Amino acid sequence: MAKIFKLSLSIILLSSINCLGQISLPVPVNLQAAYNKSTRTINGIPGKNYWQNSADYNIRINFDPKTRYLNGKVAIDYYNNSPDTLKQVIFKLYPNLYKKGVIRDMPIFPEDITEGLEIQRLSINQQNQNASQWETEGTDMIVKVPPIAPKQKTQFEITYSYTLNKTSHIRTGQVDSGAFFIAYFFPHIAVYDDIDGWDQHHYKGVQEFYNDFSHFNAEITVPGDYQVWATGNLKNANEVYNDKFAKRLTDTAGSDKVSDIITEADLKAGNITANKTANTWKFEADSVTDMAFAISNHYIWKSTSLVVNEKTGRRTRVDAVFNPDHKGYFEVIDYARKTVEAMSYKFPKWPYPYPHETVFDGLDQMEYPMMVNDAPYEKVEDDIELTDHEIFHTMFPFYMGINETKYAWMDEGWATLGEWLISPVIDPKITDLYAINSYETNAGKEEDLPIITLSTYLDGIAYSTNSYPKPALGYLYVKDMLGDELFTKALHYYISEWHNKHPMPYDFFNCINTGSGINLNWFWKSWFFDQGVPDQAISKVTILKKQCTVIITNIGTKPIPIDITVFYNDGSTQLLHQSIACWKNGNKTFILSFKPKKHIERLVLGTGYDPDVNKADNVWISPH
Repeated sequence: MAKIFKLSLSIILLSSINCLGQISLPVPVNLQAAYNKSTRTINGIPGKNYWQNSADYNIRINFDPKTRYLNGKVAIDYYNNSPDTLKQVIFKLYPNLYKKGVIRDMPIFPEDITEGLEIQRLSINQQNQNASQWETEGTDMIVKVPPIAPKQKTQFEITYSYTLNKTSHIRTGQVDSGAFFIAYFFPHIAVYDDIDGWDQHHYKGVQEFYNDFSHFNAEITVPGDYQVWATGNLKNANEVYNDKFAKRLTDTAGSDKVSDIITEADLKAGNITANKTANTWKFEADSVTDMAFAISNHYIWKSTSLVVNEKTGRRTRVDAVFNPDHKGYFEVIDYARKTVEAMSYKFPKWPYPYPHETVFDGLDQMEYPMMVNDAPYEKVEDDIELTDHEIFHTMFPFYMGINETKYAWMDEGWATLGEWLISPVIDPKITDLYAINSYETNAGKEEDLPIITLSTYLDGIAYSTNSYPKPALGYLYVKDMLGDELFTKALHYYISEWHNKHPMPYDFFNCINTGSGINLNWFWKSWFFDQGVPDQAISKVTILKKQCTVIITNIGTKPIPIDITVFYNDGSTQLLHQSIACWKNGNKTFILSFKPKKHIERLVLGTGYDPDVNKADNVWISPH
């Protein structure tokens, strides 16, 4: 999610594992157990005993836009691939965020308080269960089940209903009288993994999500004048669209140009969807962690596609679906296409993994598999940065299966870095970096906790800085030190080993070490684990025989690059740069020498990528 803001207790790290020798990273005892069970390895790759559970979801729902009432049935085939016999199964009931009496971290309007998601029927292996078999607390429903042995499949069927929120739009809800973004709309089996067993963290509004990779089939029934966009491929376009529009959609999927699927004129003329009281839209998605959909009866639709894998010729379709009154949104299709292209060929330089990406004009800043719910903005740069940030989440967390609830920095940090790198590709005038100043202002204060601190213990500025700018800077500094080629090699090693799985932080650290062939634990420890602040100073400047020598002191404990801008008396400038490698030996000073091109007027230490808690000692002015 883009740019949202709990105090925290630091996690207790009780032991350590030495990766590739040298400096070792402290590892909590519950994570050490994963190494002992051989589900994870200290070189970063999944262990010989790694496993993860999965499910097949078949969802059939009806949604009434007038009442916002959603009712339906979900049939789930759940596969226990773990070595454990399961005697209970936990379901996530995310609409319970709006349930009366539930503890939440975000305020909601009184008119949105409901009875939550209500269960009318629950069966296990076709045997109906009575309500004594399950207990609901917050957003978790714990169901007693006949023992599910390893390698066994169990079938669940749940009939349920709830009323969608109207005014408190937290990632999902009504956008306007004829537009709705609907996420977390079905009972979802929680993750059971090799680290924690069942994921029992309640959804309270701030911390985000953790789901298994599953297969989804959904049938969504809405009034006949509404269109539906969703995670996955639309399987019955010819049944729900009239021929002209079904053909437009087919044609666009193979074209590089931006096309209009639905225009304002089409909306005025009508006759877009099949002429029925209600239409049922069928979608299918494989190997994704969640499913969301959106509907509208007055949005227009622009679409394009591009080749994302030159070796195979595979294409991804990119859509922008929006209210034509929001004039800035007419350009979003261009921003979205360029983001998908940049992700495929520049950073992370990995073919976009899914068949389509839909940007929906909503009321939030939130990502879902193959979809984003993006509010419109007045400034072009805000639209660009929001678009690329949310689409970048396709890789992290969705393709990588990250536990966002515990480790927000493992996805938000990457999306922030993606935003920093891709936004200037879309518009070179964009130079401001989101959230670096907020970290610089907060660094060293009580709320400034190590990045490795569990996100479940954080909110406010602590959650924001630990999730967004601090990890993004860490990734950027490693990219700078390794160089683009080696960094890409290391990142691709991590992606290739862990996509469609559930990496934890140490899997990431160790994969980058292994993939690059360089032990980076000195940096991981100082930037992600240790307390401290970034603080550099120009300690001494000597100019002798046309040679300038500058001594830079690392006063703080957070290593940042050395960037010195040389200002000459004729108005010209020169940038001198050293990567974080200059601090890898634990030295507190670094000597930088260069031959000035002209007479030096002043030296300034630091750029927009270099947070520094005390900039008063970052400037040297020539006495002559």
